[in-house]
Amino acid sequence: KRHRMASRRKILLKIIVLGDSGVGKTSLLERYVENKFSLATKSTIGADFLSKHIEVKDQAVTLQIWDTAGQERFQGLGTTFYRGSDGAIFVFDVSRKDTFDALLQWKNSFLIQVGQEGNDDFPMLIIANKIDREDRAISNAMCAKFCQENNLEFVECSARDATNVNKAFEKITEKVIAHTKPEDIQYDNVKLNFDNEKPNEDCSC
Repeated sequence: KRHRMASRRKILLKIIVLGDSGVGKTSLLERYVENKFSLATKSTIGADFLSKHIEVKDQAVTLQIWDTAGQERFQGLGTTFYRGSDGAIFVFDVSRKDTFDALLQWKNSFLIQVGQEGNDDFPMLIIANKIDREDRAISNAMCAKFCQENNLEFVECSARDATNVNKAFEKITEKVIAHTKPEDIQYDNVKLNFDNEKPNEDCSC
């Protein structure tokens, strides 16, 4: 009886995380991928990515999650990092109204960069981060209204408390899979090395 898992191919998805500097993008990634949190996260320079292997609706997925520098806001510097993105997460800090006000510019700028200008069907998600803070400036209702007006969904998260972080990344993954045509799916090209298929390098014969 052949094991079903062995024959399954793993989908490779590139998710880019965008938003103003200091909203917690790196903290969200570290919480999600490594389940750790640090207040001493340095500002990201350029872009960096982390990978995570997950399963969504019985589909094996490798998520390549790109963490970008928030201070490059709306400049053309992001083009190379944006290219090939299957989905985008826009993050704001619920205690800083300016980071919320910047969301639409992030969204529009991103869509232009990836040649999807005005395409609200592209897989996107808003993360309202730092909901553990007591000095909240943007309420759930304000975020819901913004998302309704702009055809977006949002998840309230706390990287510090790990609230809804997994849920947010699973939601964007489901959106991407639902949006991608079967012929456009990219697979993770991990090759399995079977011992009987390669020469034994230790063999002195």
